[in-house]
Amino acid sequence: MASGIRATIAFADPGDCPIAATAGQVDTQIDQVSTSVGFEGTDSVTEFLAPSEIEPPAGVEPIFSYGTETIYRTTHDGEECCPCECLGRHGCPVHRYIAEEGSLTLVFHAGDFDTLQTVVGELRDRYPPVDVQRLLQPPLEGTPEDRVFVNRGRLTGRQLEVLETAYEMGYFERPKRANATEIAEELGIAQSTFTEHLMTAQRKLLDDALETERP
Repeated sequence: MASGIRATIAFADPGDCPIAATAGQVDTQIDQVSTSVGFEGTDSVTEFLAPSEIEPPAGVEPIFSYGTETIYRTTHDGEECCPCECLGRHGCPVHRYIAEEGSLTLVFHAGDFDTLQTVVGELRDRYPPVDVQRLLQPPLEGTPEDRVFVNRGRLTGRQLEVLETAYEMGYFERPKRANATEIAEELGIAQSTFTEHLMTAQRKLLDDALETERP
């Protein structure tokens, strides 16, 4: 069985997500959520724990009260009004929901990279802006704090070409198999241009790896 990919994606505007709508009413985080998936034409159900003081959004009903907190339930009818339902159509189970101040963060599993690409593309189209915070593919080493998502998409096409050529020609090896002049000649650019592209690409990747952002 394939291990798949675990993705963490945040939505500033998650559509008509009932969990996000509920969290928008209260100054608290909602992260105690469970979903039951329906089979053979039956609807799926999501239940979550939230303060009893709220006015439930449309389609959300209180099920059981624990005094200051209540379990609420919403039924998904297949209209795909929120990211969770979109993931369900692609067979991507949600591992964790985190709703706060009307925003939503989902941790979910995709069976393979092609599925992940399709899902993320659809989510970007339907619920912009979408922030892909982390992608993890087991087996994983180190603590959760050690695992970060490096976004190669931040590089321009030219920066990526410079970085790949430098790597393939042995620029980063010790001793080097090629110097800056040789790689610039291979790319047909000036040495100063090569150096500028390489430094910019390295800085962008290091910003992700070290979870920092330079001005």
